[in-house]
Amino acid sequence: MELKVTSEAKTKLQSLNPENKRYLRLFYDTEGCGCGVNGVPTLRWTEKRTDWDQEVESDEFEVIVHKQQAVFFNKQLRLAVSNGSLRLSSPNEILNPVIPGSEVMKGDSI
Repeated sequence: MELKVTSEAKTKLQSLNPENKRYLRLFYDTEGCGCGVNGVPTLRWTEKRTDWDQEVESDEFEVIVHKQQAVFFNKQLRLAVSNGSLRLSSPNEILNPVIPGSEVMKGDSI
């Protein structure tokens, strides 16, 4: 899996990491969505890494994803800024058109 980050998205992500957390986690958030297969792809800064995490190729950050959640993400991902918000997409679809900064800063989820 690979995550390409535009320069504008890199700047925005850096501003959303005031505690300089080490990892950017791809996270499939199912909270309030009913069940484990209904959720929203998002990102969160974290210090925690488990044996279940796998690395995601990225030139900009140390990116990880839980092995069980990796199925919810495409092999090629792109993070950009659109209308001031982070947008996660793949070559075939937009996975999350609006990722709020408060979501990215939520922190540890696993």
